[in-house]
Amino acid sequence: MGTWLITGATSGFGRLTADRAVAAGHHVIAVGRRTELLQALVSSAPDGSVTPLTLDLTSDVAEETLAEAIASAGGVDVLVNNAGYGLWAAVEDTAGAVAQRIIDTNFLANLAVLRASLPALRASRGSVVQLSSYVGSYAWASSGVYSASKAAVELMSESLAQELAPHGIRVTIIEPGLFGTEFTTSAEIIAPSQPYLPTVGAFFEQFRALPAAAYGDPGDVADAVLAVATMAEPPLRYAVGQDAIDAIRGGLQARLAELEKWASVKVADLR
Repeated sequence: MGTWLITGATSGFGRLTADRAVAAGHHVIAVGRRTELLQALVSSAPDGSVTPLTLDLTSDVAEETLAEAIASAGGVDVLVNNAGYGLWAAVEDTAGAVAQRIIDTNFLANLAVLRASLPALRASRGSVVQLSSYVGSYAWASSGVYSASKAAVELMSESLAQELAPHGIRVTIIEPGLFGTEFTTSAEIIAPSQPYLPTVGAFFEQFRALPAAAYGDPGDVADAVLAVATMAEPPLRYAVGQDAIDAIRGGLQARLAELEKWASVKVADLR
C-alpha cells in the first residue's frame, strides 16, 4: 500500500478517487479548498487513512505547502492531479482576467503540484495521473479557452512522460467525456454576445436539452484512475466514456483529413 496525493479531493472525480484509494488500503493526502468537505472525507474514512490539506493551489505558498505535506507523509507514490473547473464562453467574450483565472487553476496550479511532488515520485518510482477532458484534444464553440487550458495540460504531460520515463515514473492523461458531477453545474458560463448567438448560443441550448442519460457514471472515471495508477505499463492517454472516444476519434480524423488534403499544395499555389 502507498501514499496518494489527490487534488480537488472534495467532490466529483477527486472525492470518488479518494474513497476508492482509501478502500484499497492507501493513505491519501487529500487537497481541496473547502475545509468542511475535507472533514467529511476524513470522517468517512478509517482513522489515519486521510490527511486533509485545505489549500488554494493558485496561492503563492501552494508549492511549498504541498512539499511539506509530502515530506511529513514520508513521500508519495501516486499523484492524481485533478483540481480544475470549467468555462464555457465565446473566445471574444472571455475577458483577460477570466482567461487568466482558468489558466492559473487548470494549468499553472497543475505545474506547481508537479514541482512539489516529482522529487518524491522519483524516489518511489511512482505514477502521475493527469485529469484532462475530451475537449483537451479538440474544441467546440464555447469551449475555446477551457480547451486551451486542458490542451496545455495534455501537451505538457506528453513531454513530461518522456522526461520521467528514465526515472521509472509513469504518466497517464485521463480524458473524461460527460459525467454527472458538480463540474457541469459549477462551471463558469458567460452568455454569448449577439454575434455568437448562432454558435455559442445554439450550443448552450443543445447542452441544456441533454437528457440525464447523456451523463455517464463518474465512478467509471475514478475506477479508471485507480486502474492506470497501479498498472506497470499504463497508456499515455485513456479516454473514458463512449462520447469521449467518438469525439476524440472524430477530431483526430478531421485533422488528419485536412492535413492530407493540403499536404501536396505548394505555398506558391495558395496565392
